[in-house]
Order: sequence, then structure tokens, then C-alpha cells
Amino acid sequence: MSALLEAESLYRFYHAGDDETLALQGVSLAVQGGEMVAVTGPSGSGKSTLLACLAGLDEPSGGMVRVAGRRLSRRPEPERAALRATHIGMLFQSANLVEHLDVAANVALAQRLAGPAGRKRRAGVGELLASVGLEARGHARPSQLSGGELARAGLAVALANGPSIVLADEPTGELDGVTATRVLDLLRRCADGGGAVVVVTHNPAVAGAADRTIALADGRVVG
Repeated sequence: MSALLEAESLYRFYHAGDDETLALQGVSLAVQGGEMVAVTGPSGSGKSTLLACLAGLDEPSGGMVRVAGRRLSRRPEPERAALRATHIGMLFQSANLVEHLDVAANVALAQRLAGPAGRKRRAGVGELLASVGLEARGHARPSQLSGGELARAGLAVALANGPSIVLADEPTGELDGVTATRVLDLLRRCADGGGAVVVVTHNPAVAGAADRTIALADGRVVG
């Protein structure tokens, strides 16, 4: 069975004057539906660059990313955006929320921007908020939420299009233990429901909850 998410020999170079930074050096991975993979490594090891390439937010300098068997790399941005809307939910450290909208409106906006893609897989706004424990906070704006509530609201937005692939960058980084466990349980539930989940983390508990761990150092897979 083909993997839901595949990366083949990814390279990413950055140039600043005469200097060249090798952010990724031949990174490959394949994530099946039903699998949660943790990506670990020290700061500067290429974890966030890898996640951006997997999401199609950054183009690899070499190699290829495929989602659900379709090539994501080296397509025009409108085509990459359409593939993201159909297949990918993203949860980043900087919350993916629009400040002047309340939580329910943020989720509804994410669904509207995705268009008809994945409509059959989507939960309703109320159901999504209930799944992250925010059913009573739908009318609150981001500035009125606690750190834990912001993380859960960001996750609701990431899941708004019913994605088959979820990419999360340090989703428990600034959370208390109880909220971190809840967010981790929700990501685990996404995988158990047949999704492919990739989590960048420094947290041993998050890595321990994954089905397997990929360790990066200096842009290479080392374990």
C-alpha cells in the first residue's frame, strides 16, 4: 500500500552572499495512514525546514514530496495550495488563528478557504470544537483564550478540512502537562482514525507516543 506522505531524498540549500547553508541533506521518509511519526533533533537540525517542505510551504532544492500519491513539489503555488486544502492540516507554534475572528469563525473560515475539497470528511464546527474541549469557547477571540485553549483552537483549525495528513511543529511546546496530554491524545486519535501524522518535537513524551521516531542532525537522518 502506498504511503499517504512520502519524501524522497530532500535537499534544501539557502544562500546568503557567498555562504551556503545545507538545511536538508538527502532526507527521505514515508508515513502510512494510521501512523504517527515524531521528528526529533537539536535546534538547527532541519526539523522545521522538513515540515515546511512536507506541507508544500517551501520548495526543496532537490528531491520530491508526494501526498496521497500525487506530486506536491515543483508545482505552481495554486496547485500546491489545492493539494494542501484537500489533504493536509497544519499546526504550527505560532497559532494559525485570525485575531479579529472568534474561535468558531476561525474554524468556519478554514473550511470555507478549503472549498469543496474533503467536504465529506469534515466534522461540523460545533463537533470540531467539542472534540478539542472548546464547545463553550466558540464565541471567544484568540486574545481571550489561555495558552492551552489557543493550542486546542489551533488544532481545531488544522483539522477543519478533514485532512488525511496532519503536520504539527512542537504542538506541546508551551503547554502545561494536562493540556499537552490532551493535544497529544487528539493527534494520536487522528492517526488511529487512519491519518498520517508527523510531529516535530523536543518532548520525549511526544516522541514516546509516536509509532516511530526519525532523528535529524545537520540536515541528515541519523536514527
